[in-house]
Amino acid sequence: MLSSLLTLIPLLCTSSIAAQSVSVVCVAGQCLEGYTNITLGATLSASGSQTSLQLLPGEYTSTTNPELLHELLTSSSAALSASAGFSVNKTVSLPLDIALQPGAAVYSGANYSGQASFNALPTNVSTNSTKQLSGSSLALASDVWMSVSGASSSDRIVLWSSVPDISQLPSSSLGSSLALLDMQSTSCSSPCSSGGICSSSGQCVCQSGFTGTSCESCASGHFGPSCEACPTGCLDCDDGISGTGTCLQFNVTDAPSTCNCINGVCDENGQCTCNAGWTTSSNGTACATCATGYFLDSSGNCEICALGCEECASGTGDCITCASGFTQSSDDATQCIATQQTTSSGTQCPDGSFSSGSSCEQCSSLCQTCNGATSNDCIICATGSYKLNGSCVSTSSSGVCEDSNMIANNNKHECDSCPAKCTTCEIPNFTTASTTNQAQCTGCIAGYVLANGSCVESCPSGTFLSPKDNLTCTACDSSCETCAGSADFCLSCTNNQLASNGTCVSSCPSNTVSSSGSCQSCHPDCATCSGTSFNQCSSCPSDRPVLDNGRCLPTCSQSQFFDTASSSCQSCDSSCSSCSGSGSSNCLACSSSSQILRGGTCVSAGCSNSSSIISGLGLCLSDLVTTASGSTSSPLPTVTGINSNTTTVTTKSLAWWQILLMTLGCAFIFLVIVVLWRRRMRRKRAQATMAFAAAKRLDNSRSWRLRLLRFGERLFGHHPNREWMVPDEERNIKLERMRASEDERHHRTMEKLGGYSREGSRQPSPLPSLRDYRDNDLDARRNQRGTLASMSDESLYTHITGQPRLTAEPRQPARNPRDLLPSRFSDTTLGSHEMRKLEKDRAERERAPTPAQEYARSWMDQEEDMSRGSYWLKPSNTGNSKNPFRR
Repeated sequence: MLSSLLTLIPLLCTSSIAAQSVSVVCVAGQCLEGYTNITLGATLSASGSQTSLQLLPGEYTSTTNPELLHELLTSSSAALSASAGFSVNKTVSLPLDIALQPGAAVYSGANYSGQASFNALPTNVSTNSTKQLSGSSLALASDVWMSVSGASSSDRIVLWSSVPDISQLPSSSLGSSLALLDMQSTSCSSPCSSGGICSSSGQCVCQSGFTGTSCESCASGHFGPSCEACPTGCLDCDDGISGTGTCLQFNVTDAPSTCNCINGVCDENGQCTCNAGWTTSSNGTACATCATGYFLDSSGNCEICALGCEECASGTGDCITCASGFTQSSDDATQCIATQQTTSSGTQCPDGSFSSGSSCEQCSSLCQTCNGATSNDCIICATGSYKLNGSCVSTSSSGVCEDSNMIANNNKHECDSCPAKCTTCEIPNFTTASTTNQAQCTGCIAGYVLANGSCVESCPSGTFLSPKDNLTCTACDSSCETCAGSADFCLSCTNNQLASNGTCVSSCPSNTVSSSGSCQSCHPDCATCSGTSFNQCSSCPSDRPVLDNGRCLPTCSQSQFFDTASSSCQSCDSSCSSCSGSGSSNCLACSSSSQILRGGTCVSAGCSNSSSIISGLGLCLSDLVTTASGSTSSPLPTVTGINSNTTTVTTKSLAWWQILLMTLGCAFIFLVIVVLWRRRMRRKRAQATMAFAAAKRLDNSRSWRLRLLRFGERLFGHHPNREWMVPDEERNIKLERMRASEDERHHRTMEKLGGYSREGSRQPSPLPSLRDYRDNDLDARRNQRGTLASMSDESLYTHITGQPRLTAEPRQPARNPRDLLPSRFSDTTLGSHEMRKLEKDRAERERAPTPAQEYARSWMDQEEDMSRGSYWLKPSNTGNSKNPFRR
């Protein structure tokens, strides 16, 4: 029997391997080929590649090894196919990050193999409900925790990382069937309350009706632990997370303000119908002022004017205009007195009669006094009847005038208006002795309630608005100080008792706290509390067992577990990164990167094929791939590039600040070069100057006098001062000699240039000059020349252009030739030279002109009226030149 079992084991192993497929599984830096059924991650393929690759979660870049993985990642035809819970683009874009979406993926087989199902992170509390999970392994996204339970809800554990084999967890009662109780993100800085859930973006997503940064309170118009909405049609209710939801004020849909009205009723067309005695005011507001024939009394009501008065003053009721047949009383300004009825003979008619002319006739039976025979001629109606719009009408037993909403006024014998805000009113037990101040409202305009016969905005203390008609304020029960909804539903109690859910009690029950005379419910996060806030918990419910600084939280931190005995969080064993209890045998994940979980204990991984533990998955890469060996297994296909690395040369682009530093550095170097070059040029120029001064013997800086002066300055701490320098007479003599030498050279040059114009320097021409023209004013101007302070000739501008300067001539005087070198030429020499030139000119003018000269002078005489210089040659624009000096 044993031998047959030993024979069967290899066959079972072979069939198990055959059920799997040959694949290459990779993480960044390593790939393994073998048999596997893993469905975690994404499949990478490319056209022409040797095989496809199963990429596990991680980041992949253009430098990722081995060579096979690198080639497929950088291939232009690379494509990705993601498994359940992973979202990637079909085309590869590096760097590539393969990560599980926020949530948890459950696999039917161990080591993330078999059929996969993904449970996304809930987006609201309503979807975060208990759900059955059937599988053997579980992958959990980063920054996500989930609480699960087995067959019994008491086996609740909190998972913070992936579980490659559920059977290796410490609690054997979990089995293969798990129940998902809660799943939330760890990204929120402050844990969310039970009214919200932490999303992957780090914000608490609130359930409908909740509000606050942690979803800890009810929004306006919501009440109770679940923050339900107030009843329909309720404008104000007992809201809040500890409220009862009792309606305190009903919604008013046809309030007078909706049609710009005050004392009236808005109809369905938006028109306002005013109460008796009211009309539209001057500013356009409907039913805002008293109508004609009424006045505003001290109570804010529009009261009818006295009988016979058509218009009276507001506030006092003094009559302004009396009706025809009436005169104002001299004793009471509010009254108008009817004119006495007299016959033609002067006889006064008694009450109940009127004058028909010659006699007195009896009034109608409806009139007490009259001025005519019909009932419309009554001045005062008969007893039991009252004047309304000129007629006498009867009243009901409650004093309401017939066919109207007005009441009888026994003092004025008229039908008067109801108080303000009342649509209908009455006088209880009406008699002829009743007065209008006994009137009570029976109906109110929209938005007002009826309390003690008056229309008010809200019910007074000790009463509540009856839900039967939403109009009448009803008195509360004697045990209630205030109530709502019904007479015995107390909001506050008398005799120092506390109101708890509408009932008066002497002490608050469990899960409530006394506040302002009533028992307020604890926050739904708390089991018991010291206040109504979510951070005032005293004890916690089972679904949020952790009490931390007054708050009830669903879980401890990752490295802690909840100890039910002490109802507190305790630290895990050092070998555990998360745990379900104390000791090293209750680990849920290992803290060491070289250990894996086996039966709740962290043991050495012992990875084969030079693989290592995959971060976040809790197992070796070799555990995911089976490499078959022996004669019964077929050899694996040869795939090149699995164990060899690729060498890539990457260039990193420079950051903007690096480029800026390089630019500033180059600019600084260029500036330094320019400064050094300038210094070098200055040094060379100084050397040239020193060489020139040395050649001319001008550099006397090394004389013993100057050195002595510099020594004295340094000795006595003086700064160099040019005024202390001793004049160098030898240097001044040298400069004078150089100046005289230059003047002599200039004189010789001028003599050579002017020698050609002197007589005798060339052979004279036998022909007379054709342009024997002389400026007749030349001699006069020459005779007017002054000394060195006057101008020797016209300016250079006048000589060139022939036009006088537009501005004043330069003030710098020009020297006369005779004043240049007075030491070399005497006045006699210069004077004799000038006299010879004058005599020659006079002789030439007295000589008879030749025919050619006469012809030339005839043309010159025609140009005598021309301005000086106009006969000179002038430039002309002979082409497309735009030179401004040629225009």
